[in-house]
Amino acid sequence: MPRAPSFAGVILAAGESSRMGADKALLPWPPQVPGQAPSNQTFLSSAIGSLMLSTDFILIVAGKNEAALAPIAYAHGASVVINPDPSRGQFSSLQVGLHEVLNRGRDAAIITLIDRPPVSTATVLLLREAYESAPPNIWAVIPEFSGKHGHPYLAGRELIELFLQAAPTASAREIEHNHQNHVRYVPVSDPFVALNINTPEDYAALTALPVQPV
Repeated sequence: MPRAPSFAGVILAAGESSRMGADKALLPWPPQVPGQAPSNQTFLSSAIGSLMLSTDFILIVAGKNEAALAPIAYAHGASVVINPDPSRGQFSSLQVGLHEVLNRGRDAAIITLIDRPPVSTATVLLLREAYESAPPNIWAVIPEFSGKHGHPYLAGRELIELFLQAAPTASAREIEHNHQNHVRYVPVSDPFVALNINTPEDYAALTALPVQPV
């Protein structure tokens, strides 16, 4: 029987962006192209926009950058939760966000990272439809582009519980791989699901790729 869960959105944005030299959440999106006016949107505001139609609410997990991220989050209808110790790693931020998802009465989440270019709304809706039509033994839906798995991905209550039971130093990828029979991989045409943006060179390279409307 098809499912119709109520989704929360979770954007992990507590990292220090040390290799980028600037907070990735605040980078303009799309990147400025010579001769064109700069964008008034950021990675963070665009990521919020990409999840808005598929979620009931969106949580931004911040760290020491909370003061910089909160105004953008609130201006675009999202909320902020704080990871008190982001040095424990990205998985600890995921646990902070998922605790809040359950506290707010939801048992499914669309999870993404701030170091991924924002995907299109159509991509997120495709993943959500795949999850809603999946059998009950499917706990997660993960996008796949050119053989690479990426974000955002959808996690149901079963996978959320596994994440929360693990140590803060664990890896979401390892937990997913240990339960692959409960994961559905969905091919998508959006290359941004599989891109990591960690350096200024990575960011500059994005100007060569077509940007789909969020």
